[in-house]
Order: sequence, then structure tokens, then C-alpha cells
Amino acid sequence: MAKALEFYQEVERSMITTYRKELWSPFVLAVKKYRLINAGDKIAVCISGGKDSMLLAKLMQQLQKHSETPFELVFLVMDPGYNVENRRKIEENAKKLNVPITVFESDVFAAADAAAGENPCYLCARMRRGHLYAKAKELGCNKIALGHHKSDVIETTVMGMLYGGQLQGMLPRIKSTNFEGMELIRPLYCVLERDIVRWQKAFGLDFIACACRFTQKTVGGDDDTFSARKKVKALIEDLRAENPNVENNIFQSIHNVQLDTLAEYKTEGVKKSFLEKFD
Repeated sequence: MAKALEFYQEVERSMITTYRKELWSPFVLAVKKYRLINAGDKIAVCISGGKDSMLLAKLMQQLQKHSETPFELVFLVMDPGYNVENRRKIEENAKKLNVPITVFESDVFAAADAAAGENPCYLCARMRRGHLYAKAKELGCNKIALGHHKSDVIETTVMGMLYGGQLQGMLPRIKSTNFEGMELIRPLYCVLERDIVRWQKAFGLDFIACACRFTQKTVGGDDDTFSARKKVKALIEDLRAENPNVENNIFQSIHNVQLDTLAEYKTEGVKKSFLEKFD
């Protein structure tokens, strides 16, 4: 009689079998297509406690197990000021999913809240990333991996056009300008959020959201910081009902930019104009 699998083993098997098309294959595609991992890398997988970063941790574990490319992993959790309940939930989920986390503390929530007043999210994100880079480097890592997924990329592109007046994407890998020798990678770059949600619900997993005081105050409200992304999500869903390929079309648009048709564009901070061809 076959030995019953542990819960975390069932989760691991599902990513390779049941959710292979939705999770494993697009994850591996991103890693290979964008050359995210090299032999000898030591990667800090940054876990916020949400569904995306916890799935990323499990996928990276499986990749390390099956890949012919040798690399090391550290599962890094920064506690920026979580309440006791959320800190406990992160630790319980990590144990349940067999993810050996390394936890360190910071005062990011309090600092961002005090410095940025009514809109601390941008500052908070920058501060969190800085702390993660610093801790990862201290631990001997050369890369940090974040849980941004394909839906984030698509929504950011649309938000940039509708709310920022610019065409912009979200890169799958970035060299750090402040931490020499460090890179940021996004291995979920080709994975859609709704497929992550399906996986989460299938196993009855309960993860935390942002968990800062600011988002707790604005959940369900009309704050501009959150309503813009919510509106873009709804817009994309409406368009997808009419055209099932709309998400892939938006995603492919940032891989197929026709610079010759643009009146102006920026590269490395320098603005270029089509009029230069006439000078």
C-alpha cells in the first residue's frame, strides 16, 4: 500500500501535474526565456505572506530539485511591523507548505506611515525592497526573487497609459542601482493571477494581504491608491469577456514595441523624437 503523501507533498505534486499548464510550464518558460537563473546563483525568495510569494517559494523549491542548473535558495521573510496574528499566519503557512523561512524585522510600516502621511504605499514599497536587498546581500545572495505575476505586468501597462500618460512595462529582471552585484528577478512573469487563485482555493490555503494599517483603513473604500488598480482589473475582465485573448495581446504588446511608429520615447532617461530622423 502506497504511503499517504504529506499536505505539502500533495501541493508540490499538483504544481507538476494538475496545474502544470497554468503554473509550472509558464513559470519554467519565464525562467528560461528571460535567463533568470544561472549556475551558482544564491537567490533570496522574498515572501510577503501572500498567495503569490508563497506559490513562488514552492515553485522555486521544485525547480531547484529538478533543474540541472545548480543554485541555492534562501526563503526570506521581512516583518515590517505585522501584528501578531499576521506574523503567526505567515509562519504557520510556511510550516504547512514546508518552506524553511528566514525571518528578520524592520520598522518599515511605521516609518512609511510617519513619512508619507496619507499615501505611504510608494515609499513603503521602496523601503521594503531596500531592506530585502540589504538582508539578501548580507546572507551572500546575488539575486532577490519577487512574486509579481503576469496579471501585474498587464495591469501596470494599462494603468500607465490610462492614469500615467505613458507606455511602460514591468521588466522580468532588473540590475540593482544601489546594491552592486544584485539583481531582482520575477519568475512568475508568465503566470496569470486567476490561476494562482485557483491553486490556492483548491488547497484551502489562507494567506495574508498587505496587512499594513493603511490598507486596513481603506479596504472597501474609495481611496485612489487602490481604486485605480481595481478599475483596471474590472476593465480587463470586461474586455476578456468579449475577447479571450485580450490579456495575452496586452502582454505581447510590451514584447513587440514598434519604435518607428512612436512620436517620442525615452531610453536610459533620454527622450528621443521621430523628428531626429528629419534633422
